[in-house]
Amino acid sequence: MITDFTSLSDEAKIWIYPSSRKFYTNEIEEIDTKIKAFVESWKKEAQDFKCSYQFLYNRFIIIGAEDETSSVSNQDMDVLVGFILELQKTYEVELLDRMNVCFKQGEYVQYKELKGFKKLVKNKAVTAKTIIFDNLITSKHDFENYWEVAIEDSWYNRFL
Repeated sequence: MITDFTSLSDEAKIWIYPSSRKFYTNEIEEIDTKIKAFVESWKKEAQDFKCSYQFLYNRFIIIGAEDETSSVSNQDMDVLVGFILELQKTYEVELLDRMNVCFKQGEYVQYKELKGFKKLVKNKAVTAKTIIFDNLITSKHDFENYWEVAIEDSWYNRFL
């Protein structure tokens, strides 16, 4: 059952899919509709299953699910990944490569391969205060508290 994202518990599982590019204005409404339809139908047979989503910065697809009363199985994950793969194919973007780095430069979100990001750090194009997105987090609590943080406060600080 789809629920408001804010009503998910702090322990809810979170999956973050960063897009290799910002989605174009003419794609946003269609993508949002597709994500909502997927979330509404995902594990529909489990009446107590609560899930939600956010589509942020026209770049990040965040899926959240309560896993306590109706666990997310490997088969459920296959369905989710299949949906994400279909979005990748349709919109010609990369959504599953979590080793790429997303960070803010001014008001814009940048997406770089890790190798390119290391070069930016070396050349001081990004600093310890640059806001980075930690797309490896797995709980709603961590999403709300540690997803957007300064590089110096993240695991990326080892590149400084």
